Amino acid sequence: MEDTKYAIIDVETTGSVSQAGKIIEIAIIITDGKAIFSEFSSLVNPERSIPYFITQLTGITYEMVQNAPKFSEIARQIVEITQNCVFVAHNVSFDYGFVRHEFRDLGYVYTRPILCTVQLSRKIFVGLTSYKLGKICQQLDINHQSQHRALGDARATTELFQKIFKQGIPSLIQPQHTLKAAQIPPLLNEDTLNNLPEEAGIYYFYDPEGDVIYVGKSTNIKKRVFSHFSDTKKPLDFKQKIADISYELTGSELVALLWEADEIKRLKPLYNRSQRKSYFNYGIFSFEDSRGYNNLYIERLNHPKKPLISFSNKQEAKNYLAEKVKEHQLCQKLTGLYHTSGSCFQYQVHQCLGACIQKEPPKSYNLRLANAIQSLIFETPNFYLVDIGRNIEERAIVLVQNGKYVGFGFIDIQLQGQNIDIWRDSIREYPETKDILQIIHQFIRKKAVKMIPF
Repeated sequence: MEDTKYAIIDVETTGSVSQAGKIIEIAIIITDGKAIFSEFSSLVNPERSIPYFITQLTGITYEMVQNAPKFSEIARQIVEITQNCVFVAHNVSFDYGFVRHEFRDLGYVYTRPILCTVQLSRKIFVGLTSYKLGKICQQLDINHQSQHRALGDARATTELFQKIFKQGIPSLIQPQHTLKAAQIPPLLNEDTLNNLPEEAGIYYFYDPEGDVIYVGKSTNIKKRVFSHFSDTKKPLDFKQKIADISYELTGSELVALLWEADEIKRLKPLYNRSQRKSYFNYGIFSFEDSRGYNNLYIERLNHPKKPLISFSNKQEAKNYLAEKVKEHQLCQKLTGLYHTSGSCFQYQVHQCLGACIQKEPPKSYNLRLANAIQSLIFETPNFYLVDIGRNIEERAIVLVQNGKYVGFGFIDIQLQGQNIDIWRDSIREYPETKDILQIIHQFIRKKAVKMIPF
């Protein structure tokens, strides 16, 4: 490890997602962990506008990058500078993801071993109040000038890395997942596998022509990808066609599911065809009987009628419907939970008003049932769902407006967390599908995310 060179890299970008964003500034500092050998920095023309909030954060305007080189014009220089180096960054998945994506757009597979100074800092400097670059520099007395500019952040990250390096880098690198050589796809660079993050997100498999042939999601990308290759039941031609892998971190399992569902629908990858099925198998349906009462029933999703709400299994559907029966004082018989020719059990204990034996008029019963059905859709039409983000300073947000799914995004809890009025600017819009709404319902039912109405 003593002869290893490290490329400390920072990029400023037009957004937080590499699939949709572009680099507007890059800085690279080459070090051996002790001395600094060279520095490189450049503005980059993204060939698109720069969002207002990015200009506010970085100070970089579109006018500043108009005459700057395009990424394609400095790509070769970046390859040469970082040759035989370990790619190091603060939250490395972000910077590495953007750099790789820029190269992929040029038809080049850029691969380097990676290290993350956020993860290393958490192991070395235990108990800090924050591991965001600006905060950690304050706590460790690191000079951090020109924050949110590539060279300023790269210099601060270099000083942080030097402090970490004194503790001994080799002892901090402990691979948790391994594959036998025969299990690794023959066209795939082994470094690509080793550099996969053990975090939540979506991942893409590419063939040699650069086409996406599979999209997946996981709460641990590296572990899930390795399982693809160690699974002897996977088709051999599937593994042989994989030439590259990319990923997008989400932090949030909900966002990973939403994003995966949209990407499979959008890209139609060859090896997702057999898996383009609904996550849900049972639904709650409604009908009006001959006496004028509206009924609910649970049935497998194998017919064209659209359910009010869907579930992964029948028991989950029954448990949820039982809650709604109790909450809205509905009839167990008219919801299919109690089969009898007479009154339901709830009527016998005075918890049903008698719709089962026509003692309660259809009009009043149907009104309560309508309220129950409305709560099956969404309890409130306008809300955000808030989940963990890609780092401790961030939250993932999902927007539902007027009862319709709008999309998701990420917010900085220090800059945007207290002002819900500006969250909309961070939302990237996606089309709504039946599965998308059911995924959202599922997370709300399980109280796995925080709901904030507006």
